[in-house]
Amino acid sequence: MSTVRDKLWLWGHEAGSHNGAYKIPGASRITPAEAAYYMGMPNVIMVNYRGKPEPPFDQFALALSPLKRVVWSIVGAGGEQRDDVSSVIALADRFPNIRGAMMDDFFHGKGGEGKIGTYTPAELGAVRRQLKAGGRNLDLWVVLYENQLDFPVSAHLGNCDVLTYWTWLSDRLANLERDFERAERLAPTCRKVLGCYLWDYGNEAPMPVDRMERQCEIGRRWLLEGRIEGMAFVAGCICDLGLEAVEWTRQWVRDVGCEVVDTGE
Repeated sequence: MSTVRDKLWLWGHEAGSHNGAYKIPGASRITPAEAAYYMGMPNVIMVNYRGKPEPPFDQFALALSPLKRVVWSIVGAGGEQRDDVSSVIALADRFPNIRGAMMDDFFHGKGGEGKIGTYTPAELGAVRRQLKAGGRNLDLWVVLYENQLDFPVSAHLGNCDVLTYWTWLSDRLANLERDFERAERLAPTCRKVLGCYLWDYGNEAPMPVDRMERQCEIGRRWLLEGRIEGMAFVAGCICDLGLEAVEWTRQWVRDVGCEVVDTGE
């Protein structure tokens, strides 16, 4: 039997990645592994931010090797495309806790060559086959935001294994339950992970604790119901700044982390 804690993921960037950005106070020094330990979350999504970390990734993966599961980005923050699919596969061969590849900020509307995403659906299918070749069965993860629910993305999502769903502006969390239903309809074959912000990045302000509590408690209920298979928290690189929402979430993990989630296995 799994617990709520087993289903929690910390979103990891290299230490200090958000220093001086989004009006976040102070300068963070915490690494992804340290932040996961501090927050009591056994899984990490490691995402490239402004070109960091740089390959080779072995030493970064080594620091995360005691964790239960790790997903590594092949499309980094801001939709930066990197040719790291083979690097992630090589890492997974050496570090068995690496279970998939994440595509952050993947959808962007019609941009270059009319693409609505970093890859076309056909290209996604090829990436997914590459991840699963040789019996590896690595999952392909993708980010979808509330403000992208009207994008024509069903064909893209049909080539993904895990959808992480995010509400960029915290005031939109009032509609989380309604909007998440739309995401479910867009991606009926994807497993779902609810994204939760520890800082209100969209409004460049502290995440109000009542809104933090709302997203956490809705996610907890959906976990217990089997509607989602995980929750992800952004970002590890602000977890040592004494932020109220961070500390509230840390206590919440302590309070509910041992609750049993019936996975039906």
